[in-house]
Amino acid sequence: MTTEITEERHFDLGGDLRVARMGLGAMRLPASTRGGPAHDRDTVLGVLSRAVELGVDHIDTAAFYHQHGLAANELIRTALNPYPSGLVIATKVGPYRGPDDPYPTGQLPASGLRGEVERNLRELDRDRLDLVYLRPGGLDTPMDESIAERFSVLAELREEGLIRHLGVSHVSLTQLEEAQAIAPVAAVQNRFDVTRPEDTDLLKACERDGIAYAPYFPLGGFGIPDDERVTAVAARHGATVPQILLAGLLALSPVILAIPGTGSRAHLEENLAAADLRLTAEDLSVLRNRP
Repeated sequence: MTTEITEERHFDLGGDLRVARMGLGAMRLPASTRGGPAHDRDTVLGVLSRAVELGVDHIDTAAFYHQHGLAANELIRTALNPYPSGLVIATKVGPYRGPDDPYPTGQLPASGLRGEVERNLRELDRDRLDLVYLRPGGLDTPMDESIAERFSVLAELREEGLIRHLGVSHVSLTQLEEAQAIAPVAAVQNRFDVTRPEDTDLLKACERDGIAYAPYFPLGGFGIPDDERVTAVAARHGATVPQILLAGLLALSPVILAIPGTGSRAHLEENLAAADLRLTAEDLSVLRNRP
């Protein structure tokens, strides 16, 4: 993993889609937490519009991001279509979520992936998806099964022109290499934040191969981490803990893309301001000093 502090604010996703390294995750558009109260529809439509106004050009979504009758893809389409030039929308397929399931409960077989890609195309009103991740498992799924059959389906859809770039999510280094042997991988989306950097070997592989690494749960996922290292750096910069978590990711590696999610305009603006923080080598040393 790089030891240099990067000042680069953009990354060429897949080599040809230039995006700001601070983007927006859509999972929290319907509600702040799984099973939590629904957000106000007009409010989150305003969040999406404001994000683009402030320079966000990379939004990460999925067709299974829906709660309380609100669906991330529909909100994105309503707020932003016709889409501004240069806006990259990434989505993911693989998890199965039935109509009455509160969250994904299984995995689609390879034969179900085409239909899920076509569903995302319809819901987003796109002729081609910019980036599609294969998500072969959930948070507790061991990352030891072959993903070749399912990834090959997405590779075929890429050849047909329905997908521009392919990614993988919640995978091991072995699974990434398996995918790379089938088709180019433009991005990886694994769980990672500055307080739990267990995925460093895979991050190194992404740096080596020019693959974007877009951590999910960049702010901890189930509540902001109570970490004295992050608190100390935040106090030094007069910043919030979430801002340091995000700035720390951007400083950690030039291939990291941050995609924090929110349904709040205030939190959106707080998150985006983290891209302007410049952490020092001393800051990074503090954040990397594992207790």
